[in-house]
Amino acid sequence: MNKWMIVFMGLLLAAGSALAAEVDLFEQAPWSGGVGLDFMHFEGDQAVEDSAGLFLKFNYAFSPRWSVDLAADLFPSLPNREFTTERPYQLDDDTWALRLGADGLLHLRTIEDLRWDPYLAAGAGLMIFGDDPSGGQVQPALDAGGGMFYHFNDEWALRGDLRAHTTTLNWEFQALASVGVMWRWGARVPPALQVSGGALDSDGDGLLDTEEQQIGTDPFDPDTDKDGLTDYQEVRETQTDPLNPDSDSDGLTDGAEVNVYTTNPLDADTDDGGVRDGHEVIEDGTDPLNPNDDLQLFTLYIEFDYDKSILKPQYFEKLDVIVKVLQRDPGATARVEGHADKRKTSQHEYNMKLSERRAKAVVDYLVNTGGIDRTRLVYKGYGFTRPVAPNDTEENMQKNRRTEIYIRPSGNVPAVSTTQPMVVPAAEGETPAPAEPAK
Repeated sequence: MNKWMIVFMGLLLAAGSALAAEVDLFEQAPWSGGVGLDFMHFEGDQAVEDSAGLFLKFNYAFSPRWSVDLAADLFPSLPNREFTTERPYQLDDDTWALRLGADGLLHLRTIEDLRWDPYLAAGAGLMIFGDDPSGGQVQPALDAGGGMFYHFNDEWALRGDLRAHTTTLNWEFQALASVGVMWRWGARVPPALQVSGGALDSDGDGLLDTEEQQIGTDPFDPDTDKDGLTDYQEVRETQTDPLNPDSDSDGLTDGAEVNVYTTNPLDADTDDGGVRDGHEVIEDGTDPLNPNDDLQLFTLYIEFDYDKSILKPQYFEKLDVIVKVLQRDPGATARVEGHADKRKTSQHEYNMKLSERRAKAVVDYLVNTGGIDRTRLVYKGYGFTRPVAPNDTEENMQKNRRTEIYIRPSGNVPAVSTTQPMVVPAAEGETPAPAEPAK
C-alpha cells in the first residue's frame, strides 16, 4: 500500500481519538444516497491504465457510529496499456469495468450537528470487466480505507473517499478515490423563519414581553419567582403572585401546592383545620386536605422588651390555658415556635437566636410553673423566615411577631379545640406593648 495512503488513514484515526461522546445523527432518517466521480489508479504491470468513472452509493445508518454503503462504480473506458514486451495478460483494445461492493463504515463524529464526519471503511465486492485483464472477467475484491463527509445540513453533504482496492485472484492493488454529493431523505431542512416586528414572548411562557413589563416579571425568565409555576400559569390560571413564591405565606411554594400537594395556593389553610398547609406538610406530617388530623394551634402575640426574652406577667393567664390543655391529656406533646417580623435593618442570625430564646422562655414557663414534663415539649425559633403576612405595615408586622404552640393530642382525652389566635390585650390603663424594634 502506498505511503501517502497510510498517512491519510493515520490522520483519520488521530482525528477519531480526539472525539468523545456519541450522538445519533440520523435516527429518524437512516437512508441516504448520492452520485459522484471516481478515479481508479492501477499498478503499472496491469493490462489497463488509470481511468475515471462514476459512482452511485446508498448508505444506511444503523447507529451514530455504524453504517453500511452499497456502491456501484462504473468505469466506461479502461484504456489498454501498451507494453514493450509480450505479456500473458495483455488486451487488444480498451475495455470497461463495473465494481459492485458493500462497505462497513465506522463514523468518528460525536455530536448531532457536527459538520465534519470522518470515518473508516472496509468491505468486499466484485469487479466485472468487459475483457479479462488478468484472471477472469468477474473477480472477487476487497477494499479498505476511509473518507470524510462534510454536512451542509442534515439533508445535504459532500463526500470524499480513498480506498486501497485489490482483486483476490491475483492480489493486484489499486487505489480508488472518489468525490460526490449525498442526499438524506426524511431529513428536510425546515425553513429558517425570522420574526420581524409584532409582539414578542422572549421566554416562551405565554405572556408577551409587554405584559411582563407591566406586571414586573422577567420577560426572559418563564418562572420569575422560581416557585415551580410559570409566570403565565400564575397570571392566567392560578391567580397567584408571580413575584412571590409563596402567595398565601403558608410555607409551601405555589408550585408545590399546585403540582404536589393539590392544596390551594391562595389559602394558607386549605382544609380549614386550623393549621397552615406548610406546617402540616413540613413539621406535623399531617394531611393538608384533611381537617380531622390537624394539631391544636394556639397563637399568642407576646411582646417582649427590646432584646429581651423574659415573659411579662400579663401573659401568664394565657399560658395557663396551654398548661390546662396539656394537663388534661398527659400523653399530648407540644411544639413551641417563635417568630419575628422583618424590618430594613433586621439581621437573620440575630433574629433566629432571639426568637428561639423567646420560644424557650415559653417552654420554661410551662415546665417550671405549669409542671409539664420537659420531654413533652420542643421549641424552635424561625426569626422572620416564616411570615404569615407581608412585612409592609405595622399591623402586618404585629401578625408576624407571634408565638405559636402546636399540641398533638394523644387521642385518649377529648381535646379542647381552638383554631383562632389568642390576642393578648393591654391591661386597663396601660398602652399596648410596643412593637419589637428591628434587629
